[in-house]
Amino acid sequence: MPSNLSILIIDDDIQICELLTDIFEEHGYTVSTANTGKQALTLLQTAPTFSLIFLDLILPDVNGLTLLQHLKAITSVPIIMLSGLDSESDIVVGLEMGADDYIPKPFYPRVVVARAKVALRHHQPISFSNTPIRHCFQFDHWLFDTENHKLYSPQKQEIILTQGEYTLLYALISHAQKVLSRQKLLELTHTESLDIFDRTIDVLIMRLRKKIEPNPKNPRYIQTIRGIGYLFNATIESC
Repeated sequence: MPSNLSILIIDDDIQICELLTDIFEEHGYTVSTANTGKQALTLLQTAPTFSLIFLDLILPDVNGLTLLQHLKAITSVPIIMLSGLDSESDIVVGLEMGADDYIPKPFYPRVVVARAKVALRHHQPISFSNTPIRHCFQFDHWLFDTENHKLYSPQKQEIILTQGEYTLLYALISHAQKVLSRQKLLELTHTESLDIFDRTIDVLIMRLRKKIEPNPKNPRYIQTIRGIGYLFNATIESC
């Protein structure tokens, strides 16, 4: 991972800001901090482009979810939510609004760094025509590159996936034409750097449908098997 990447931490807890600053500066990142939503927006307008944003959901001047919505409207960089409340409803809403990941407080420094690297890797640009793809799946002219964690449409356009979306899509494609319960999907998507819980599965399914289905309301690929789970309905070919 390049060492010249810049991270913005938005949190009113100065100790958290200092801790994250120390962690990421040790790994060669440039770190800026903001203790309010207003400070964060000012930094985004005046500072160089950030590569990743950590956003606390509880801020003194604005609701974190409201700020998340505004950030998604003005920037495409990955956003990782932070919160000490561990409120399932807030997490689900944040994921629905486009947050890339969620980390509960307190957290382990190594886990934070691991999740940051994954989020950054998923947003790195890649040339479709010049990059050889060795590990991938194809279905209906879609290409799922598991070596570089990329998804390409039949028009060869890259479809940006969050960490959770990629992990879930990989699980579905790897078990195509098989009905997977939510519990099975939870098992398949669990990693050291990603926690997915029951309701998040439904949120991620909804977001994936918006990205790959011709008609998300009448899905062709990711089908709901009522009372059981989900099925990926496509013929998968390795490439």
